[in-house]
Amino acid sequence: MKARSKEIVPLPFAWYFIPTVVIGIFGLSNAVYLAVSHYRVYTDMAYKSFCAVSRAINCDTVSQSPFSIFLDVPVPVWGVAGYTLFLALLFINRKPLSNECRVWPTLFLVSFCFSIYSVVLALISTFYIHSYCIMCVASYGVNFALLYLTWLTHSRYGRMSMIAGLKHDFRYFIERRKKSVAVLSAVAALLAALILLFPAYWKIVSVHLDQTLTVGVTADGHPWIGAENPELIITEFTDYQCFQCKKMHFYLRELVSSYPNKIRLVHRNFPMDHTYHPLVKEPFHVGSATMALLSFYAVKKGKFWEANDLLFNIDNRKGYINIREIAEVIGFEAEDFARAVQDGELQYKLLVDIREGMKLGVLGTPAYLINGDVYLGYVPPEIIQAVLE
Repeated sequence: MKARSKEIVPLPFAWYFIPTVVIGIFGLSNAVYLAVSHYRVYTDMAYKSFCAVSRAINCDTVSQSPFSIFLDVPVPVWGVAGYTLFLALLFINRKPLSNECRVWPTLFLVSFCFSIYSVVLALISTFYIHSYCIMCVASYGVNFALLYLTWLTHSRYGRMSMIAGLKHDFRYFIERRKKSVAVLSAVAALLAALILLFPAYWKIVSVHLDQTLTVGVTADGHPWIGAENPELIITEFTDYQCFQCKKMHFYLRELVSSYPNKIRLVHRNFPMDHTYHPLVKEPFHVGSATMALLSFYAVKKGKFWEANDLLFNIDNRKGYINIREIAEVIGFEAEDFARAVQDGELQYKLLVDIREGMKLGVLGTPAYLINGDVYLGYVPPEIIQAVLE
């Protein structure tokens, strides 16, 4: 005789529902944290997330990448919206079964979309950003956990297949189209508001060189801008492909413009390009040394600060540097500007900057030399405040 297949007896519904709620809330909380962290990366000069521990494990690097923005809205903000939608649908289905309202197949579909996007983001981190965010990886785990729990709950309590369940859910929403249209309209309005009205705080606006500011060159040949008789001298060691350097650059330029008789900013190049930097053994910030050499040429021509602002504004996502375009904007001969990359004298100056930075204890960028002390990442606000007071 053929043995009967053993019927699976589901656990009480709460054993499936409550873990799904808890994991969904964790996902929402994580997305809120990532959204706040993303905002602070772009707006807080001194901010560094707790998981920025190395080049490979660095939430800030992921936040700084162009892939952290989707449709002009930060990815974690989309996450907040997505988890909110999931929890709202989950609240509708807070009872184990109901012929009038059962949306576990819809929840499974939402979780499936979340999981596919997690795979896409993981591939981008691996092959394009070359860095991972711990909290982002946690969100991937949340999405796959929700996918499994929604499937498991439906398999235990569902009375039809997943496809049939989706059709049933669709009919449910159609039958209650007044409420459905109201909800969908609210969701559409929220999405439109996100895309059209969300502040683009990640677009760091460049500043134009104030023509009234005094510029010069130190006795050692390093360009400076600001006060002729400064109360505070800040010597920066920067890399043109370093996001934090760019953020601090515009902050310090605005600071010097606001206090032109008190602060002087001196520029030094410290590209973390493996082709020049002795401590960088693998390809990293490729092209930043070329940009530094171009800036040395601009010093010779008396247009360093115009070139400096422009080099920091270059979109590094293109993967190349259009030397001719930069030359045209600044007013250089393109051929002479291009030859600067092969100029032995400029190459020697770049190596001197790197070696002197290393002697001072500079191991990364940006770094700032103030009164003999080196500060990594940002200038302590108390130092600036003391001068301004």
